[in-house]
Formats: sequence, structure tokens, C-alpha cells
Amino acid sequence: MWDKGGVRLRAPERATPFHIVLHEPEIPPNTGNVARLAAATGCRLHLIHPLGFKTDDKSVRRAGLDYWHLVDLVEHQDLESFELSRSSLGLGRRYLFTGKATRSFLDVSFELGDSLVFGRESTGLPDSLTDQFPDECVAIPTLGAVRSLNLANAVSIALYEALRQTGCLAGAELR
Repeated sequence: MWDKGGVRLRAPERATPFHIVLHEPEIPPNTGNVARLAAATGCRLHLIHPLGFKTDDKSVRRAGLDYWHLVDLVEHQDLESFELSRSSLGLGRRYLFTGKATRSFLDVSFELGDSLVFGRESTGLPDSLTDQFPDECVAIPTLGAVRSLNLANAVSIALYEALRQTGCLAGAELR
């Protein structure tokens, strides 16, 4: 069906279904795509510093991120401050997405409030984190020989599977 007058297929809104966590993202367009995804799904976006770019108003405007004001954004000074704030922010279970994991994210039963954690585009999550919490590590299986997926694509794949599993996409209707 063709879009008529701004009508779109929309699922019912939910209060913060998931937390998307980017650890030290480096590439502004990737984070911009993830921010749009967070705004489109009602998820909270957590950015763990240092970032490879600025998120001030001027930088956001220059990047054309006209939806940035719709993003439920929390910034953390470093991984340690993120870890200390997890319980006070109401983050559920944590899944560390890494190409080094032996368990597929498809074998996880996601629950509302879970946090999906992704690493830097160049190096992924730090070994100190994945080594400390191996039971929380999951990977997105690939069919080809590439080393990894694009960050924004990986977040999209993982988030929409979590939304599907938890029924967040059920009941979508044209509005």
C-alpha cells in the first residue's frame, strides 16, 4: 500500500523497551543512524565517552540530525560511570555484542528493559569487559567471510529481534 498523507505503519508505543549502549563510538554517521533508530523505537540511547565526535547543538545541526531532539539520550563519562549507574537507570540484563562470542544473539530470550551493548567500530568492546562477563557475550552470525558488520546495521538487527521477541511490534496499524 502506498503512503497516503503521512500515514505510516506504527506499533503501539512502549516506555523504553530497550537500552542501546554504544561504547566509545567513533563514526558520527553510525551514531546518527543508531540515534534515529532509538528515536523510532522509543529506546534510550547511552553513549559512553570518549566519543569520536561532538554532540553539541552546532555539530548535530551541521550533521543534519533534525530528529536529535527526539532521542532519549544519556551520556556517560566512561565505562566505569556507566557500570555504576546501571541499576539507578533501571537497566535490565546486559548483552555484550562482540564478534568474539560463541553464542548467537538468536539463542537469547530478550526481556523488556535489557541493554544491548556495542563497541567501537575499529576494535569492538574492550577485552577487559568481555573477558569479565563471558556469559553476557553474544554475536550476530554471518554467512560470509567479513570480519564484522557495520555498527548501525548490527544495532538494527539486534534491536528488531529483541522487539519482535517481546511482542513490541505486534498490533502495528496504519496511523
